[in-house]
Amino acid sequence: MTLDLSYGSTLFTVLAALVKILALLLGFGMGLASILTWMERRQSAMMQDRLGPNRANIGPFRAWGITHFLADALKFLFKEDFVPPLAHKFFFMWAPVMAMAPALIVAAIIPFGAPLCWGHAMEPQSALCETPVLGQIARLDVGILFYFALSSLSVYGATLAGWASHNKWAMMGGLRASSQMMSYEVTMGMAVLGSFLVYGTLEPGAMVLHQQDSLWHWGIFTQPLGFLLFLTAAIAETKRTPFDIPEGEPEIIGYFVEYSGLRFGMFFLGEFLEIVFSSALMITIFFGGWSLPGVHDFFVAHQLPNLVYFLVTVGIWSAKVFVFAAFQLLIRWSLPRFRSDQLMQLGWQRLLPISIANVVATALVVLWLNTK
Repeated sequence: MTLDLSYGSTLFTVLAALVKILALLLGFGMGLASILTWMERRQSAMMQDRLGPNRANIGPFRAWGITHFLADALKFLFKEDFVPPLAHKFFFMWAPVMAMAPALIVAAIIPFGAPLCWGHAMEPQSALCETPVLGQIARLDVGILFYFALSSLSVYGATLAGWASHNKWAMMGGLRASSQMMSYEVTMGMAVLGSFLVYGTLEPGAMVLHQQDSLWHWGIFTQPLGFLLFLTAAIAETKRTPFDIPEGEPEIIGYFVEYSGLRFGMFFLGEFLEIVFSSALMITIFFGGWSLPGVHDFFVAHQLPNLVYFLVTVGIWSAKVFVFAAFQLLIRWSLPRFRSDQLMQLGWQRLLPISIANVVATALVVLWLNTK
């Protein structure tokens, strides 16, 4: 019996998907999210004129305290896993999983690089490839809808954590989180609807190809208001300052206030994973994804290998994601926290009407251009 590893076989498809899952989720997503936990503390120290994390080191290797995230991981593993006596044991255990899993699953539809021409990777890059391995775990025609369907499940994580803890402060944090996340999901969906009208597709890979030829085709130029709305809603979805009402430390309120050890670590890391993959979706829709104008034509004109082109596009995508993730960290230390009533008023009375107006205006412009 021989294993069929030829292009297009079931075994080849499964192995290719597993490699992409391991590379994107464990290699890039978890790695960058871990680095961001250190980077946030280092960045806040610089802005507040103090030292920040600089103690954790491995022998002579200190590197500005970058190994602090490893120390955090060890601390979470060996810390006591306390469960309140009156807590609902099953939901208390399940809530961190519900908070972290959606952030990992939605990464499946994010295009992270140009197609790799299997079997011809060292041949010159061309416009056509008969054996493409997509730089994307799963290609779904309803990709953006899949993102919203899965990411909305993280609401259950915060709500269950607050309710199952049998703590009124945790319950209050869970209610704040659920109301905030559901409110801003509406604005985020309406912001993407404008891009759908422009691109004519909900498939993220097709959106990137639509923006590949020219900088002026990028979503930031065709939908500038949509980008601002999406960015604001994405920060609110990740419950970051100035939208961190569910985690109001001065009020001793937080849906994870009763969590410790690895369970708290899952909430902590899940928040940074949301930052990473919301940034990835943002650059996919509004900043050309893995593409840069002229790069493809340059590789075709100079007959450079397809493998090099693939690696360059992965590098471009990684750099863009890192920049937007770092920008979201910067915002935390630049703006004050909203009050609860201000947060809900901004979402329902300001952003939602503006997003609806943006969709209507975009539809009229697209209709006018199509009838010319």
